[in-house]
Amino acid sequence: MRLRVVLLCLLEAALLLPALLLTIARLVESTGTFWVQVEAFTPLALALYAAALLVALVVLLVRRRRRPAWRSWPAPVAVLAVAGLVLHGWWFAPLVTGANPPPAADAQPLVVMTANLYQGAADGIELVRRVSDADVDLLVLEELTPAVLADMDRAGLDDLLPYRAPADGDGYGDAATMAFSRTPIEDPQPLDLELGGWSFRTDGLTVLAVHPWSPGTQGDWAADQATVAAAVDDLHPDLLAGDFNATVDHAPMRALADEGYRDVGELANDGWQPTWPVTGAFDLLGLPLAQIDHVLVGPRLAAISMRTVDVPGSDHRAVIATVALK
Repeated sequence: MRLRVVLLCLLEAALLLPALLLTIARLVESTGTFWVQVEAFTPLALALYAAALLVALVVLLVRRRRRPAWRSWPAPVAVLAVAGLVLHGWWFAPLVTGANPPPAADAQPLVVMTANLYQGAADGIELVRRVSDADVDLLVLEELTPAVLADMDRAGLDDLLPYRAPADGDGYGDAATMAFSRTPIEDPQPLDLELGGWSFRTDGLTVLAVHPWSPGTQGDWAADQATVAAAVDDLHPDLLAGDFNATVDHAPMRALADEGYRDVGELANDGWQPTWPVTGAFDLLGLPLAQIDHVLVGPRLAAISMRTVDVPGSDHRAVIATVALK
């Protein structure tokens, strides 16, 4: 009997401790690298609290005739789990509920895709196939190498999306950020981001293609997030796309949302669609657990839909979002 109680307590601890860690990270908003990384996985707490509540309720039901429920350890565990579910449910709710203003009746949809190519390890030819299948109008790529770009051009990227930033290929190296468009790209200007970025106009829209630094080095992450925020304040873009290395739970992304720049998937109520890690050193379960790749729209654009697709060889799933003018 005692062994069973010990095992149940260990199970509850294995569920509640990581859930509480995720809650604390979201509440405290520490600038420490560890806490920024933990906060990326905030939605996972919902599953952990739900499992902890289920275990506690089962134990309470089994023991209800032996002693008063309030004297059983599962009772406070159940209360804690319910509190965690309510709090995280409040944070998660915008991904599945909320108003979504429709596009104008005569607006032409714009299909936007962003993909991280894992420092050239991704299969560029397969990516071009996905671009073609989705009828993409605007493509933003991160960690693009000259070799992969050459493969993509041979596969027909230049025919699908003939305009690019930078136009002459200057400014990208072994981990470049580039943009490709079906319509002319005007006035491309580099953004001062560690991993590259661009502002430009295309099809009457002002666009930011971004790739802030990952939170492995907190100062660089914070500085790059501040650079993105400053570019938004200065340029008032209609659209942002890229690997933000941040989720909608992080403070910089919430600040962008407060300024009117919302994730297409969130606005369209398409739910949580994690994009990383699919493979690589941080992949533990074979499933992406953090949604760090985004397409954000400003006040002029309506969100129609958002989905993710696999990119062979990459540690990210690509995001495909459909938007249109309001």
